[in-house]
Parts: sequence; C-alpha cells; structure tokens
Amino acid sequence: MPTHHCLLVRDGTFAAVGEGGDITGERGVSPDGLFARDARHLSRWQLTVDGVAPTVLVATPTGPTGETPARASAVLTQPAGRSDVPGITLFREQTVAQGELVDEIRVEGNGARPVSVLLALTVDADFADQFELRDDHRWYQKPHAVRTRKSRPDGVEFGYLRQQWHSRTVVTADPAPDAVEETGSGARRLCWRIELPPRGGTTLRLTVTAYPHGVPVPLTAPPPVPAAPEPVAYGGGELGRACAQGAADLEALRMPALGPDAEQLRVPAAGVPWFLTLLGRHALITSLLALDTHPDLGRDTLLALAATQAADAEPERIAQPGKIVHEVRNGELAYFGQVPYGRYYGSVDATPLFLLLLGAHAERTGDDKLAHRLERRARAAVSWMFDHAGLGDHGYLRYRADEGGLANQSWKDSPDAICFPDGSPARGTIVAAAPQGYAYAALVRTAELARDVWGDAAWATRLAEAAEALRARFLRDFWLPDERFPALALDGEGRRVGTLGSDAGHLLWTGVLEGERADAVAERLLAPEFFSGWGIRTVAAGQDAYHPLAYHRGAVWPHDSAIAALGLARAGHHERAATLTDGLLALAAAHGYRMPEVITGYGREAHPVPVPYPHACSPQSWAAAVPLALRHCRAALPGATAAGG
Repeated sequence: MPTHHCLLVRDGTFAAVGEGGDITGERGVSPDGLFARDARHLSRWQLTVDGVAPTVLVATPTGPTGETPARASAVLTQPAGRSDVPGITLFREQTVAQGELVDEIRVEGNGARPVSVLLALTVDADFADQFELRDDHRWYQKPHAVRTRKSRPDGVEFGYLRQQWHSRTVVTADPAPDAVEETGSGARRLCWRIELPPRGGTTLRLTVTAYPHGVPVPLTAPPPVPAAPEPVAYGGGELGRACAQGAADLEALRMPALGPDAEQLRVPAAGVPWFLTLLGRHALITSLLALDTHPDLGRDTLLALAATQAADAEPERIAQPGKIVHEVRNGELAYFGQVPYGRYYGSVDATPLFLLLLGAHAERTGDDKLAHRLERRARAAVSWMFDHAGLGDHGYLRYRADEGGLANQSWKDSPDAICFPDGSPARGTIVAAAPQGYAYAALVRTAELARDVWGDAAWATRLAEAAEALRARFLRDFWLPDERFPALALDGEGRRVGTLGSDAGHLLWTGVLEGERADAVAERLLAPEFFSGWGIRTVAAGQDAYHPLAYHRGAVWPHDSAIAALGLARAGHHERAATLTDGLLALAAAHGYRMPEVITGYGREAHPVPVPYPHACSPQSWAAAVPLALRHCRAALPGATAAGG
C-alpha cells in the first residue's frame, strides 16, 4: 500500500488518514477512512480554518516508528504568504482503539493580540464494504438501502439500513459545535467560532464511535489481555530492531475473536488495509513463525479456528466436516451472500497447518492441556484430510477451482499462480506441492500427540505410516530429475507442472525433502534466478511464467523466504540460511525495520533499493513474524546468538 497515508491499527479497527490527519473518501489502491468489521465508518474528516484547508507543518508519520501504530500527530497552521504571520497553530493528535477514533485538536494563538477563527470539520460516513473500495471492485447492488444523518447536541449521527442490516457512526465533540450545517452532499459540517486571548489556547476533543451491524454496543471494550510474559530481549543490530518492530506490529494486528466456549481471544489479523480479519492460513503461519517468542498467539489462533471448524458439508462455502476455515468476514456484502467470504473454507492447507501448529505448540510450551482440549477437533481435521481432501482415495490433498471464490487454494492463491513454465495455467483438480509438505508434517506431529498425549499408540502408528507413504509418493511423483527440483504441482491429468517455484523451501521446512534432494534444492534456491538479494522469488527468473511484478509468479514474499531459511537450517545448510537471513534483514532495514508483505522480484544488484509491490498490506502479520523466525537461523550459526545483529 502506498505510504502517503498514516495507518493507525488497534484491536480489529484501523484508520487511514492523510498527512494532516484528514480523510477524503478515497477508493482503489489506497483507501482512507475509519474501518471496523469490514466497513468504512468514516469516509470524510476534513478540517478547515476560516474556510481554507490548513498548511501542514509536521505531517503524520507514514512509516514504522518502532512503536505500536495506534497514535499519530501533526502540526498545522493557517495558510499564509512568505511575509505573513499565521495567527494560530493547531496541534493534532489522533488515536485508534477498538471501534473508535479520537481526534484532539489543540488551537494555540501565536501573537500578543486576541484572535478569532472559524474551525470547521466536514464529516461523513458512507459505510462502504471493503470489497467495494478495491481498485478492481465491481458495482454491487444494494436494494432498499437507506442512509440517514441526524444532528445531536454534541455532534452528528450517521446511520445505514438495508433490510435487517443496521450500522451507525456517532461523532461527538467536546466542546459541542456551535452549529451543525448541511453541505448539500450528505456530509455534515461541524463549526466552532473560537475566540482566543493573546497567546491563549483551547482544545477540541472529537470522538468517532463505530456501531457495526451485529454488535449491540460500541466496540470500545476489547477482550482482556492476559498477563504479558517476560519481555523478550531482542538485542541490537538489524535483527533486534526488526524483531522489536515485528513484535509491535503483531500486537497492533491482534483482533478479538471467540473460542469454542465463547471465551474472548486475540488473534492475528492478516493485514491492513484489505485483510484486517481472521484468515486461517495467515494466522497459522504467523503463529508458527512467532511461536518461540509468542506461544500465546498460537494458543488463541488454535482456539479461534477450532471454534469455526466446519461441522457439516456446505458446498457454497467449500466446507466439509473437520475443515479449518480460510476466511471470516463480517461485512454487508458477505452477510447478504454477495461475496462468499462470510465464513469461507476455500483453503486446502489451513487444516494440516492447524495440526502442525497444535503439535508444535505442545512441544514449545511443554503443556499438553490445549492438545487434550482440542483432541476431538484434531481427529476431525485428520479425517477431513483422508475422507474429503483426497489423501485417502487419491494419495494427496487436492482442490478444484471455486467459480464463485478462489481458483487456487494453496498459499499462492491468485488465479494465475499455478501455471506451467510457459505461463499457461494448470487446469482440473490441482495437487499443489506445498500443502503435501504440510500434510506430511501434520501427520508426523499428530502421530506424536497420539502417542505421547492422547495415549493412542495404534493410531499413532497408522499416522506415522501414512506420513512415510505420502513422502514416498511425493518424491516419486513430484521430483523433476533433469532439474533436480520438485514440480510446483500436478494438474488434473496427473502431469507435473514443472515450474520452478519457491514452494520447495516449504518442502525443506516440513522435512519432505532430505539428503541429496534437499542439497540440490538448497543450492538452487540461493542461485541468482531465485535469490534476488532481498529474498527468494516465488517463481525463478528465466522461465516465461516469471514476471517481477506478478503477485505469485515472481514477486518476493518475506514469509515465504523465511520459511525457506528455516528449511535450509533444518537441512544443515546454515551458511545459505544466513545469506538469505541477511538479505531479508537488509530488506527490513530499507523499510524502517518493518518487514514488507511482498516486494517485486527485481534484483538487488541492479536495484539497490527494494522496488515495492503496489498492492501490499502494511503492517501484515506473517511479514511481522518473519524477524522472530529468523532468530532461529542466526542462533544455529556457530558462535552466534539469536538476538545478535
């Protein structure tokens, strides 16, 4: 996402404001506004002084500051010529909490004479669904929708009603405005005539409270935060600074969710602006990457996904019993079925990742209480893999394109991601490589739980045997002898999709590839066609399928590269893991130590500054977790420490 907006994020709410703190109602690549539960609850928030937009002296920050991004400030003044002296200065501070934006404007007179100014704030709420605001948005019909505006003694209230769907935004001011004016466009203008004594000052405090549909009270009471563990000493250097920024971003991105017994949780939302919601795959991979320092994140993720685990077959949601959810949306379009993502199960890999995290969490914490509690859910997830996903009948996890939703249902889920080296799409029932690695690791981890925690030795043996059988099949069917590299996928006719992709790093991480095959993959991943100097390209350069600006066919994703680094370390290739880690940390340093979600595939030698990807989220959860995962790679080097630079 372009950085000319300041993003304030906290507890499932975010605000995107301009350099002076204003909101204009933009759409497309860089929408601004106040957002809660997939809806824009504030679409205009524009300040004027005596009818003119003020001059920005100090802009709101647009990059990471090393702190949790929930607060921003700006300094403004009256427009003036070179020889004029502005009569006032405005000090503006904005904060976001759950369902709320607070804007404090301190007005200070600059001279020895009294000053009188007219401050006005033009305000509106369009309640646009996030799917409407994207640059590739379609026009969605909204029959019988009604928007309302109602003046209050201390501000204004905006409402939106469509059948049983009802949302509100309430704007209150202290002191109350002297007038609330109509503008002719539906917006309202709050006005204050301010009289200041010589060098005097006054403060306006404005509060915007979102009342999304389905939430009977304002979202201003987040779930209780459990007692914080001992703070992690991340140390100095690039790694330490990147870890501190990543931890701050993860905290900002945590959002409320409910567990199986309706207990309140805080899970990692995927990212801002488009995915401030629970995405199963993203939350699971984020939790795995951050497990060493944030095991509570994994606990809450597992419980929230257990609560949304499918119990019945619902073809319109791509749901089958035992399957873990891919995406949860709370917006109007999802509610009315105009987009399929209200509770959508179009992911072939979230379910094995759920099992993988459950086993890893038990090992990391040494506490088997969660594993005992989720045993029934884990057994259902294993049954889904065998009975519904294809592992039992066909030997692999498989998926078909969902015409109303996602064409591809592994982590590379853009429509053109699974393609042959010439760029032509793979068709039919797809067997993507990376999910088979997750399935293998899930079976191994669940076998350990069955044996050591659940006391079911017979099932443990069957799962371990199934894992080894899957591994043998995979090496037989996916390995490309001439390339000494695994295929990206198998298509509907069982043909190898021979594109060389970064998914091989995931196969190292999960342990499917070992020995000579792991060595061959390790060497290839750090070769120039894959390694850009910043990270690993999703598709190796030199193939027709490669494009440096293609989302999953050439761009570089730090989480993808971090998984590869962990896989390299697992396979004993510590120097290569260190090289990849160094590239990723240089990438973080170039972005103020906030790891970007994705960058373009241009190489570092030709382009010494990373070339950004135009539609990336920032902050983004699995990118934020990357530095925390890289500590393992650094710690594995002789004489190194996890916190070292």
